Amino acid sequence: MISGTPSLFVWSLSEPRPTGITPFVRQHADHHWLYGSGKAALRDALSTVASPGENVLIPSYLPDAVVEPIRELGLEARHYAISPDLSPDFADLEDRIDDRTLAVMSVNYFGFPQPGLEELSSIVDDYDCYHIDDNAHAALSVDDGVLLGTRGHIGITSLWKLLPIPNGAILYLNDDSIADRFEPSQLAGPSDTLGPADGRFVVKSIAADLLDSHTTVRNSVNALLFGRDGETAASDPIDRYEASKTRMSKLSVRVMEDADPESIRTRRRANYRAWQRVLEDRPDADVLFPKLPSGICPQVCPVHTQHSRRFRRTLQRCGVGGVFSWPRLSPDVLDDPAYETATCLSQEIVALPVHQQVDPKSIESIGDRLEIN
Repeated sequence: MISGTPSLFVWSLSEPRPTGITPFVRQHADHHWLYGSGKAALRDALSTVASPGENVLIPSYLPDAVVEPIRELGLEARHYAISPDLSPDFADLEDRIDDRTLAVMSVNYFGFPQPGLEELSSIVDDYDCYHIDDNAHAALSVDDGVLLGTRGHIGITSLWKLLPIPNGAILYLNDDSIADRFEPSQLAGPSDTLGPADGRFVVKSIAADLLDSHTTVRNSVNALLFGRDGETAASDPIDRYEASKTRMSKLSVRVMEDADPESIRTRRRANYRAWQRVLEDRPDADVLFPKLPSGICPQVCPVHTQHSRRFRRTLQRCGVGGVFSWPRLSPDVLDDPAYETATCLSQEIVALPVHQQVDPKSIESIGDRLEIN
């Protein structure tokens, strides 16, 4: 069975020690800090450059809790519309930007660089504001030699979406003037000791593995323990934001140090291609990114289908766990017809697991079962 909740992996003492995430990051970024969550990292970075009354433009196709660190600082979060190919709707973006705009956010969706980044960067330069490179999905993706997350003045990336860890994120400050002024809060850096959250995470992971043979039960456990989109189950975005205000756990740091970036990227790319082979003749589902450029480490395999609920049920009957639609949109987006594209995508995009604990052969074996269903 394929699941979206990977086990903790343990390296044999007889094997060579992997290179680790930190040395990989240091090859690409001069100024970076560890955090428990990307939202806490974003709050600290914006606090360095923000003044009350300013606004930050963020894509409408984004989880609802992302606005919370912006609002906490007394800033206005303004959504802008996106196009079906996930690029910004530039006419809408320019209609919403003004002389009080502090920053504009782009998003590298599902591990791939956001289309239209060059034009967005040009607009940011014209209006003399900051560019936030939201790279939550693409911690190991490198595009034309540049690590995603380092193209903006401020960048954030999530590690818990890449590794089987309780939490973890990296803040990139790619502008020297911001880095020189930056004063990290007490949320920056790793925890000094193993805490209760580490123990709970290990217990949950073991419990999920013990139930691996029963698909229905396993999927229920995933929903209870990890919630939608892999986040801790909590309905209120403010509550989820407050819960994210923790330092990076010691367990997370240990796993990060033991991870092999190249091996992870290679495995995820192989799994992505396996899904492409499985779905290539299916008329009701199209892989959102048919090309997998060199250097890209996919977070999931995003599939576009106008029958997402039926497609998800079919996958679940075939034993595929960890399938979800993304994201949980803000009510401000759902209630505004200007953001119709984001609303449609949130209902029609289905994310399939490609994490490194999945065997490509197990994905390919799904093909025959999909034809029967």
